[in-house]
Amino acid sequence: MKHSVFVLVCFLLTACAPVPAPVQTQASTPVSVELYDAERGRQVPIILYRPSGPGPHRLAILSHGYGGAPDAYGFLARSLVARGWLVAAIDHELDSDAPMPTEGEPRVVRMPNWRVGADSIGFVIAQMTARREALDGSALLVGHSNGGDMAMLFAGEHPDRVFAVISLDNRRMPLPRDSRFPILTLRSSDQVADPGVLPSPDEAARFRIQVVPVSVPHNDMWDGASDAQRAEMLAKIEEFLADNGG
Repeated sequence: MKHSVFVLVCFLLTACAPVPAPVQTQASTPVSVELYDAERGRQVPIILYRPSGPGPHRLAILSHGYGGAPDAYGFLARSLVARGWLVAAIDHELDSDAPMPTEGEPRVVRMPNWRVGADSIGFVIAQMTARREALDGSALLVGHSNGGDMAMLFAGEHPDRVFAVISLDNRRMPLPRDSRFPILTLRSSDQVADPGVLPSPDEAARFRIQVVPVSVPHNDMWDGASDAQRAEMLAKIEEFLADNGG
């Protein structure tokens, strides 16, 4: 259906008290899990990256960019697992899905795609919680490009289920202006967000949003990035998590 090595076409828990500094842990072998959302009649395939040791664990949801694949962000999943997160990488693109519209106002024509993705995020959070793999009914949301747009839609509608959001250069869906959870958005070296997506400096300070430029092209913000590019992104992400109890 898709490959780990690809060219991206375009282009993620309300916390109670801060948790202690994470204990570095090793990841078990990633496993593919086929979930089924009976309410929507939709398969929701995921790849689980589990920390070693007994659960439940804090949950991170990873959403790939359009044309990407759930196993294409292993560098990021392994970093999160090392911090104690259970990572569920969702496959947001099924063979039966219609192609992403390329004409028209993106926030209008792509909303159905984002809606499906946001609903899948909520479904996976509920499933992992019900299975007692996740610590509670909230999650860290991480998304690249279109996957970041899905994460922002979900976070804006369900802030009580969000710990924090990390965007790898989402460009279309506005970042929620909501101080109940922090947001980190890494901005690529070659793409520009649509008007209104990013906060003003005053909004960023008020709503706990960090807008951080990186020297990584939009389409390279996955495992295909160079060692230096991956290290740059991870450094920003790990600093953000450390500062916010993650």
